Amino acid sequence: MSAISDQHYIDKILQGDASVFAVLVDRYKDMVFTLALKMIKNREEAEETAQDTFVKAYKSLGKFKGDSKFSTWIYKIAYNACLDRLKKNKKEDSNISIDEFSSNLVKTMDNALSLLEEAERRQTIQNCLNLLPADENLLLTLFYFDDQSLEEIGKIMNISANNAKVKLFRSRQKLAVILRKQLQPEIIECYERER
Repeated sequence: MSAISDQHYIDKILQGDASVFAVLVDRYKDMVFTLALKMIKNREEAEETAQDTFVKAYKSLGKFKGDSKFSTWIYKIAYNACLDRLKKNKKEDSNISIDEFSSNLVKTMDNALSLLEEAERRQTIQNCLNLLPADENLLLTLFYFDDQSLEEIGKIMNISANNAKVKLFRSRQKLAVILRKQLQPEIIECYERER
């Protein structure tokens, strides 16, 4: 990424040089598309939502106050655009009961994951994340893969940092249940190979 700050380009755009908006689009297009794809789970709709995000961002650029990072601000616009798209499509997310969660489950999950190769582990976790509702998938992705703080996540998702912390805890519990169900066949297969 260039050493020139986002604010430099924002200032130029607000002064009438709309062509430099392409620099911001180029910087954040992958991030916005990845977010949209994780939430909407349909490539074409994710592309449309990413485009909608940048149109909304361009039109609202004068409202960007700089009290958060530009990436946080654009994430929030993308998140809301995804929610709008999901509401429009009336897609229902499947819910996983967290009643099955126990403290031993985390240890079992960690032991099972340690048996998998690194590439398989990443793919398994991604597949399991995709089984979560879109907002929980996003929350875990923002926190663990995009290194966003609870405060930044709260701004993106329009919730308090404390609420983000609670939702993160619950989402981790649901992910643990999903991972356990997905990994049990792997564990059984591994033990059979060792005999």
